Amino acid sequence: MKWQGRRGSANIEDRRSQRGGGKALGVSGFGAIALLLAGWYFGIDVTPLLQGGGQSVQTTGELSEREQALGDFVSVTLADTEEIWTTIFADELGRRYNPVTLVLFSQVTASPCGNASGATGPFYCPGDKKVYLDTAFFDTLSRQLGAGGDFAYAYVVAHEVAHHVQDELGILSKVNAIRARASAAESNALSVRIELQADCLSGVWASHAAEMFDSLEPGDVAEAMNAAEKIGDDTLQRNAGRRPMPDSFTHGTSEQRQRWFAQGFESGDIGTCDTFSARSL
Repeated sequence: MKWQGRRGSANIEDRRSQRGGGKALGVSGFGAIALLLAGWYFGIDVTPLLQGGGQSVQTTGELSEREQALGDFVSVTLADTEEIWTTIFADELGRRYNPVTLVLFSQVTASPCGNASGATGPFYCPGDKKVYLDTAFFDTLSRQLGAGGDFAYAYVVAHEVAHHVQDELGILSKVNAIRARASAAESNALSVRIELQADCLSGVWASHAAEMFDSLEPGDVAEAMNAAEKIGDDTLQRNAGRRPMPDSFTHGTSEQRQRWFAQGFESGDIGTCDTFSARSL
C-alpha cells in the first residue's frame, strides 16, 4: 500500500502516552494467544487475566519509532476513508458524511462502551462515535494470526470505520435495538449480518482507494482477504481449541468474510452490501 508522504487525518485522538500498568500474571505463549482469541470472539475483556488487578496508568510521553510509524499509517488510512465516504455520501446518497474520530491507545483506555484493551481488539463505540485501536493489535494479527501486511492493517481500520458508516446511515441503531429484544441466537445472527456488511463496505472503500489514490499495490487485496480468513468465527474458534458452533457466530465464517469483502471491492457499490436482505450469507 502506498501511503508514505500522504495527508493524514486531523481526527486522531492519540492516548498512547498513557499506558496501562499492573502486574503480569505469567500468562504467555499459546495460553495468552488462546485467551486473546477467546476475548475477541466472545467480546469479553480478558485483560484481568493477562495483567494484575488495580489498573494503573503510566505516562511515558515517548513513542517508539515503530509506534510513530503505525500511528502515521493509521492517520493516512483514516484520511482516505474520510475522502472516500464523503464523496460516496454526497454523490450517491445526497447527504453529508460526518467523519469518525479514531482513538489510538496502548494497553488499555476507557470508552463509553467499556474498557478498550488489547484483549478486546479494535472496535467502534456508538456511545461516542469513536473507533478504538491499540496498534499493538497489528503485531498480534501478523505474528500470532498470520495476517501481516500494511493492507491487512488498513482493512482492520476500514472495517471499524464501516461500522461508523452504518451508524451514520441509521443501520446500526435500528439493528442493535432489535438485537436487544431478540434471543441470543437471533442476536448473534443479526450481529453476523452487521459485521459482513462492514466487510463489504470495507471492500467498497478499497475499490475507491485504488481509483482515487492509486494507493493499492500488487498483493494488497490478497493481504486483506487473508486477514478476513484469519479472523472468521470458525477459524478463531478452532484456534482457541473449540469446535465451531454456528449459532454462536457473531462475525461470520472466514469464507463469508472474504466473499463479502470481495463483493464490495469488485462492485465498488454500497448497494451490493445489503446483507440484511440477502437470503444466503
